[in-house]
Amino acid sequence: MLEKMDSFFEARLEDYDEHMLETIEGAKAFYPFTASQLPAFPFAKVLDLGCGTGLELAWYLEQNPSADVTGIDLSAGMLERLQEKFAGRNLRLICGSYFDVPFGKEQYDAAVSVESLHHFTKDQKVPLYRKLHDALKPSGFLILTDYFAPSEAEENLYFSELDRLKKAQGIDDDAFYHYDTPLTVQHEMEALLEAGFSQVTELARWKATHTLKAVR
Repeated sequence: MLEKMDSFFEARLEDYDEHMLETIEGAKAFYPFTASQLPAFPFAKVLDLGCGTGLELAWYLEQNPSADVTGIDLSAGMLERLQEKFAGRNLRLICGSYFDVPFGKEQYDAAVSVESLHHFTKDQKVPLYRKLHDALKPSGFLILTDYFAPSEAEENLYFSELDRLKKAQGIDDDAFYHYDTPLTVQHEMEALLEAGFSQVTELARWKATHTLKAVR
């Protein structure tokens, strides 16, 4: 049965960190790698989309303890866990959808998202990325580490299966339900460029997980 996104993660809070680190191939490498790509200068302002319990922040705040991080997530429980883990750090945590939360204009030195954005269509992502582009400072950038489909055929299959499951369960609202619908790397790059980013490059890869850098 499909579960709403916030309920899905709330129900899995207790073993979330272990699950992410132990079952996703490359996770013990891609979390610290992602953190290493974020600004190292003092008091850097970073926006974390789908921050969860802050797995990437464990490495980032160790290397840049004065960083000013805004984290957005649908799960109140995960944000509480994140706050507990990093008590005393410069954190602003927002419980809500990053599609709805305003980001402001030219506020952040960088943005980051890890294993969160593979639940949405390209059409949903373009306006989100446009809002993110505008929230970055002129020299700002996004580091995106996520799960991607290996082919367009597989990408289409994920979305078709999600539609089938929603119809079978009588779901006809616009709420977000947890089901993986990763784009191909090419389509993800196209969405970022369409949103206004000037350059998108692939930095690293661990099987199905890739790290992209999109420069404002």
